[in-house]
Amino acid sequence: MGSSPGSILLFDAASSANRFIDDFIWVYILLIFIYVLSSWVRLPYSPWLRRIQDFLRDVCEPYLALFRRILPSFGPLDLSPVVAVIVLIILKTAVDAIFDSV
Repeated sequence: MGSSPGSILLFDAASSANRFIDDFIWVYILLIFIYVLSSWVRLPYSPWLRRIQDFLRDVCEPYLALFRRILPSFGPLDLSPVVAVIVLIILKTAVDAIFDSV
């Protein structure tokens, strides 16, 4: 008794979607990590470095701003990247559980 071609195609699509979401979340976590590290280090001026920093700011700031509004201020310590990464990992776990049940 074999599986129908339609169910194999559906399983393949669900597996591909799950893999895409997992990879997207890991890349976004990596971008947040690089953004935080680049904010700690003063880099020499270079047009290419400036473009990379602008890209990281444009990609990461809107998501981190959500948590900065909620979290209280601890002086110079910004906990929003930590909370944002934890939320992304919880989201990844939830998405994996949803796709595993399908």
